[in-house]
Amino acid sequence: MPIRLLAPATINRIAAGEVIERPAAAVKELVENALDAGARRIAVRIDGGGIARIEVTDDGGGIPETELALAITRHATSKLTDEALVRIATLGFRGEALPSIGAAARLTLVSRPRGQDAAARIAVAGGAVSEITPVAAPFGTSAIVEDLFYATPARRKFLRSVASETTACADAVRHLALAAADVAFALSIDGTTSFDVPAQDRRARVAALYGRGDAEALVALEAVREDITISGFISPASVTRATARHQHMMVNARPVRDPLLRLALRVAYRDVIPAGRHPLAALWLDIPPEQLDVNVHPAKSELRFAAPDAVRSLLIGAVQRHLATPAGVAAAPALRLGGGGRASWSYPVPASAAARGFAEAETALAFDLPPSLRRPAPAAPIGAFPLGTPLAQLFDTYILSRIADGSLVLIDQHAAHERLTELRLRAERDAGGIASQGLLSPVPLDMADDDVARLMASAATLAQLGVMVEGFGAGAVLIRAIPAALGNADPRALVRDIADALADTGMAGPLEGRLDAMLIRIACHRSIRAGRRLAFEEMAALLRAMEATPLSQTCPHGRPTVLKLTRGDLERMFGRAG
Repeated sequence: MPIRLLAPATINRIAAGEVIERPAAAVKELVENALDAGARRIAVRIDGGGIARIEVTDDGGGIPETELALAITRHATSKLTDEALVRIATLGFRGEALPSIGAAARLTLVSRPRGQDAAARIAVAGGAVSEITPVAAPFGTSAIVEDLFYATPARRKFLRSVASETTACADAVRHLALAAADVAFALSIDGTTSFDVPAQDRRARVAALYGRGDAEALVALEAVREDITISGFISPASVTRATARHQHMMVNARPVRDPLLRLALRVAYRDVIPAGRHPLAALWLDIPPEQLDVNVHPAKSELRFAAPDAVRSLLIGAVQRHLATPAGVAAAPALRLGGGGRASWSYPVPASAAARGFAEAETALAFDLPPSLRRPAPAAPIGAFPLGTPLAQLFDTYILSRIADGSLVLIDQHAAHERLTELRLRAERDAGGIASQGLLSPVPLDMADDDVARLMASAATLAQLGVMVEGFGAGAVLIRAIPAALGNADPRALVRDIADALADTGMAGPLEGRLDAMLIRIACHRSIRAGRRLAFEEMAALLRAMEATPLSQTCPHGRPTVLKLTRGDLERMFGRAG
């Protein structure tokens, strides 16, 4: 077959597939055009998942009537001042969005710049352009897209359900609304208002779009390294979601789904949240434009950084420093929130800090208090401590405390003490090895052959953790020592748990991961158990230790140790709040 040039209409439809792969992409491009035009208010209407209709109306600068026809021509733009593509300060610059939409759908543009007596209208349907006609309209621009992909049916049949496409469109608008908090935004879906927010600061915009409950749990973050700045809000380790939908990244006010940034956020949380869970984040990164290449992808959703390692390490370090704060009510999720699952982790803060926090409470957490001390002690003033003063123990498992604003706090005694114990053991290990305690008489343990093989292959590693085992014939091991910190723990139960941890992590896994898994199992055996009655002094000491210890808002498996019940929560439960 001879080589030939494709027809312009075919070229445009191919380009449309690169830029507008689904309705959400069309919404994004049109809203970005409105922001580039200096709009102070943008209204978006979505019908039928954006397939039936998309309408974006703004009060921006508008398009002069003499330039309307040029606006729908490929690679025609008013935004690119540096054709070297080095300092791009606008969201759009490629001049592809409007012609791509017009090639795949029925596009109508109505625009009126200030100083122009009337608005002008132009329409494009499947690449066919109509005459420009005058119409009555306010200052600004309205872009209407109907019957999306009617001209490219192959693309249309691969769209998801209307509900899925609607969700994607709404997410795109929310992402843009977060990026431009100083612009008023309204979103209507199938005739119903989804949100209508004024121009506001970033914290208020996050609250408006995430929901006030989620926003109250977020903590502010800011980090600067030379000429790179990261600011915004992240969730504590105890507040997670099943998907990453609530992670929004903005680079130089550009909403992005950049792999480097998303991976850096995942790495920062990886060791403190359960596997399969995702944190909430709204982060703004400001970087000199010359250190950024936004011309990587037709949809401009991915970036290329001149110094990717600097950006990655700044984000990971900033998030980990915030996550390493001791437990407090500010980091506690509402009572209705929870978590689950498992996560191995590496310690991101100095182990000495954890050791000090634990040591200060270790004496008070005496596990054999004399009867004379097993009585309620005078309560400290409410609000004297971040986690309050213990009021009671529920089900011999949860500590009930009250804080300064009157809210109630529940602490899982086993999960909290397990984290404290793990950090103490980790500090011992990093300082030269966990002290072991030889058993008076070695303890034999029958096990499956593969468990025995895993234990023997890890014998040297186990010795670093204070556990000493040796082979004892076929299908058995002999336990000679356990960590001294475990006291009278059951050696057989401990080694069985370690064998399970080795089976879970796999012998082919990295040594650090296997060490962490085994250390967590050891910490579990050392910790206060659920179902154990605690004296007031023990409950108070546990709370004080949590307040002094980094990462204590979650247990080693990533589950929350602290839950909060506010007055508002109670009023909603009893139907006293609207």
